[in-house]
Amino acid sequence: MINRLRLAVFLTMGIALAGCKTAGELVVDQGVGISAIRTVCPAVGVPNYTGDITVFRVPGDTSAANIDLTAAITNLRSTCDDATGGDRVYSNATFDVLARRIDTRGARQVTLPYYSVVLRGGSSVVTKRIGQVTLSFADGQERAQARAQAGAYVDRAEATLPQDIRDQITRRRKAGDEDAAIDPLSDPAVKAAVARATFELLVGFQLTEQQLAYNATR
Repeated sequence: MINRLRLAVFLTMGIALAGCKTAGELVVDQGVGISAIRTVCPAVGVPNYTGDITVFRVPGDTSAANIDLTAAITNLRSTCDDATGGDRVYSNATFDVLARRIDTRGARQVTLPYYSVVLRGGSSVVTKRIGQVTLSFADGQERAQARAQAGAYVDRAEATLPQDIRDQITRRRKAGDEDAAIDPLSDPAVKAAVARATFELLVGFQLTEQQLAYNATR
């Protein structure tokens, strides 16, 4: 939990490192060969502890009786222009924000900040942007919903495995070969190359330290 919380702190507090991520997986083919299924499009996701937010009426009081509003990110989806063949790949993520307020008296608008980052190798933040989503409650209405989006570019060359690494991963191995049962990813060089070519587009609420701690410990 500590490592996940540390990463969440990096993302929400804006600590920049340097990096971007693609989805990839290895599929064992009947135990005698390995084929790589990869895309230069970044995987999308919501980091732990940043997918919901709780707003309190009185700062510092985190009791249930003091809750003003709660909201959560859901229905995260993405599109990607991988087929265009350009040097840069654009990915767009859309998501819904569902909110619930405690006091339903009067019409009200609430604006919540969210971030989007491109993460490389699971830990290196390349770019970060802050957006806002506004929810509108009608008089007497308890719940509200709004749609938001985030986009990012990934360099195609950086998200593509070098040919020698690709050959090492996808080389067919026959039963009885000395290295038939050896996972190519156990090679540090291969593992590092895959990490460098792995990118993610992550979104979450831009939380304060107190809000992040509340999410991590409740």
